[in-house]
Amino acid sequence: QVQLAESGGGSVQAGGSLRLSCTVTGFRPSNVAWFRQAPEKEREGVATIWVDTGNTYYADSVEGRFTITQDNAKTSVYLQMNSLEPEDTAKYFCAARRLWGAGWSRGETYPHWGQGAQVTVSS
Repeated sequence: QVQLAESGGGSVQAGGSLRLSCTVTGFRPSNVAWFRQAPEKEREGVATIWVDTGNTYYADSVEGRFTITQDNAKTSVYLQMNSLEPEDTAKYFCAARRLWGAGWSRGETYPHWGQGAQVTVSS
């Protein structure tokens, strides 16, 4: 059974940092991605890491502030979020798939999702 267990998140003031974790069990994905969704906004792909190569990609809105990594066992993925801004406030979800050749930020291509973690940044 495939499971994605998220942890982390919380509330922080602008300029602060938070870290999200996602542990994937039950299958070996091609890549794991973080998405976020704020009220009345579309879901946005934030970052992804390709499990075998470690290659990473980021949305322009978080480039240089967020870092996605994985552990040596390649079963857990982390999102380190620095210099947080109020605009980063959203519920963050990790997602996993085993698929190549499709854009990483296309949420509909991910069959497996975590439960979500709230991130709130106050000004």
